[in-house]
Amino acid sequence: MKILVIPDSFKGSLSSAEAGKSIENGIKKVYSNAQVTIFPLADGGEGTTDALAYGCNGKIYNVNVTGPAGRKVSCKYAVINGNTAVIEMAGASGLTLASHEERNPLYTTTYGTGEVIKDAIKRGCRKFIIGIGGSATNDGGIGMLQALGFGMENKDGRQVAYGAYGLKELAVIKKENIMPELKECSFKVACDVTNPLCGENGCSAVFAPQKGATPEMVKQMDRWMEDYQALVKRTMPSADGNIPGSGAGGGIGFAFVTFLNASLEPGVQLILNETGITSHIKAADIIVTGEGCLDGQTVMGKAPAGVAKIAKQYGKPVIAFSGCVTDQASACNNAGIDAFFPVLRSVCTLDEAMEKERAQRNIEDTVEQVFRLIKIMG
Repeated sequence: MKILVIPDSFKGSLSSAEAGKSIENGIKKVYSNAQVTIFPLADGGEGTTDALAYGCNGKIYNVNVTGPAGRKVSCKYAVINGNTAVIEMAGASGLTLASHEERNPLYTTTYGTGEVIKDAIKRGCRKFIIGIGGSATNDGGIGMLQALGFGMENKDGRQVAYGAYGLKELAVIKKENIMPELKECSFKVACDVTNPLCGENGCSAVFAPQKGATPEMVKQMDRWMEDYQALVKRTMPSADGNIPGSGAGGGIGFAFVTFLNASLEPGVQLILNETGITSHIKAADIIVTGEGCLDGQTVMGKAPAGVAKIAKQYGKPVIAFSGCVTDQASACNNAGIDAFFPVLRSVCTLDEAMEKERAQRNIEDTVEQVFRLIKIMG
């Protein structure tokens, strides 16, 4: 029996690789000779670097970069397939890297994300997969561009400040000193939101309050973002802040598309394509997936639904395991997950359920019982 295990992480408890190993252990208690292959998965957010490094035999690197609040932070990224870098924006410019007092998008910067890209370019990478969720920033990506050599200058010819304040000062954009290797690079950006750059659905209005912005700051930043878009458009007429996803990552989606010719792609589909998972699904007898919580949102582009969609193209049965399920999780059955199972084995607190050893044991034990049923029915 060939079983393909493709889990997302059980957030706050187990990585996708750890969850996959627990699933494998449960299967092997019933089918000791089964051929079990684990492909850890992610949707472009947290865990993407580890998942692709594991699934593609990649190598992890760590680099010290400028964090969102200006302090140095250590950011890891992966190199897969020889010259493809996998980077999570959250690792360099993420909200969790700023203290509560530092969470102010007027000052937080994407400069560190650019530094990670620069480091990967120096290692020979020319292809990039970048997840832009979880940022602490709302600077339109100008910090990232500065790190790559773009001149983001004020009226006096000096580089503008970090953060959204830099947008307020921005008067001239220069390209004379950008990294020459950028013209050889291609960027695929995992982006699951469709927000434009500006307006009532733009990055300032929708996401900045989660990053520490007050209502007054939102109004200011949206106005500066409009000025930024207009400035760019004067020299690059094709620039379009209404492209779906331009507002992702505090406007870094706009910067990637406009200055780096990136494509914005649904995270799960991008990761599935990069891992070449389709050929493995075609060869498997059973597909097993899962995540921390299965609910009505799972079918809206999350990893288990993405796996199920491909599996159903080839008539493969799909089983999912989850830390918990909600009443709306029944939508998963219509999305191709044939059966799903919560793994909690007894009444406990949330903290207890999230304990790594307990979670691993709960998954393993639940998987074992499900596959015992499969065995007697087979």
